[in-house]
Amino acid sequence: MRLIQSDIDKMQQEIEYRKLTLRPQLLEDVKETRAHGDLSENFEYHAAKREKNKNESRIRYLEKVIKTAQIVEDKSGDDEVGMNNQVTVLFEEDNEEEVYKIVTTVREDSLNNMISIDSPLGKALVGHKEGDRVEVVVNSDVSYYVKILKIENNKDDSNDRIRSY
Repeated sequence: MRLIQSDIDKMQQEIEYRKLTLRPQLLEDVKETRAHGDLSENFEYHAAKREKNKNESRIRYLEKVIKTAQIVEDKSGDDEVGMNNQVTVLFEEDNEEEVYKIVTTVREDSLNNMISIDSPLGKALVGHKEGDRVEVVVNSDVSYYVKILKIENNKDDSNDRIRSY
């Protein structure tokens, strides 16, 4: 997985929060609900245990992503599409304009027009300039063209969330 340093930093912050704040709280919830009696009919106990296990699973997932990540740097120029840029593109077939933010895979959110640098559209746009006509290759049989209308440089990713699995 290709990530930037701020992705790693955000994941480490989440791990720290989950280990130091959430884990003790969830363990206490399990202990408290266990004391309520018969575990076979104790819904609160099973729910607390499930939440504890989800937290541990998320910690393992984030640690694995960090361990296996490939750190990339944004080497795009100020006038080229790069990481965290908002790009207005024209889909030529439909004559429709869309605005996308280029992000890493762990921050992509297609419902909010945040697309990954590893997506077909993201790969096609990175490194190009305003006015460029770019072919987006989806697979060996499907491709389409977009025109880059506007690039807005925005290196601030502090409000972007690391998505859950």
